[in-house]
Amino acid sequence: MPGTLFLCATPIGNLQDMTPRVVETLQSVDVIAAEDTRNSIRLLNHFGIHTPMTSYHEYNKVEKAKQLIEQLQEGKNIALITDAGTPAISDPGEVLVKMCHECHIPVTSLPGAAACITALTLSGLSTRRFCFEGFLPAEKKEKRLILEELAEETRTIILYEAPHHLVKTLEELYAALGNRRITLCRELTKKFETVLPTTLEDAIALYQNEDPRGEYVLVLEGKSRQEKRQEEIASWESMSIEEHMAYYESQGMDRKAAMKQVAKDRGLGKREIYAYLNQD
Repeated sequence: MPGTLFLCATPIGNLQDMTPRVVETLQSVDVIAAEDTRNSIRLLNHFGIHTPMTSYHEYNKVEKAKQLIEQLQEGKNIALITDAGTPAISDPGEVLVKMCHECHIPVTSLPGAAACITALTLSGLSTRRFCFEGFLPAEKKEKRLILEELAEETRTIILYEAPHHLVKTLEELYAALGNRRITLCRELTKKFETVLPTTLEDAIALYQNEDPRGEYVLVLEGKSRQEKRQEEIASWESMSIEEHMAYYESQGMDRKAAMKQVAKDRGLGKREIYAYLNQD
């Protein structure tokens, strides 16, 4: 029988957030795979955990995953931890989990701290619908495409950012999305936890005179549906009704369905569109 991979959430700042179940699991497994063993040893020492560790991080995530899979197939139980928070969230753990499923190896997750959820609940922005983007990509073309997508996103957006990139990221978000509401969260669960509800414009101004410190979670207001609808109506109104009809018919709609959709787009009745297209 194969062993089990345990995804163990660790504190993002406050050690009291470590759950008894995670402590018990880390004590009982055969191996702990840690993002940075130098950081994790302090956590394990604090809780009196002496289980052997091995490193599993961004730069060895594929080759090391193969080794861990072999151990799991031999029947060993392995716990995966990240430096802080929940493994596989903006973390190479997702690769190992995928490989476990492909090899029919059991995986279970022990819930605990996650910076993205902690920040969302503190933000004061809508929590009903949200999307998590993690860190924006470094590659310029890919980042531009992501920003274009986020500009149309109606859900609350959660991002991570390092202090030395914060101002540039805020400026890029402002250029792509306009002046949205944003809540900046840093030092979450720690003594100097900071939660700052503001706007992109004011956040940029703030950091002209103040150096960002600590890792940030940015919780950003999504585009309002009303604004999105107004933009859609404006784009349709820039077309003639004939062009609007041709757009849908070119996508395979029959004439009746196209008229119905054009009427809906323009906030008109279907009879009005029919009358316009059939006037002498």
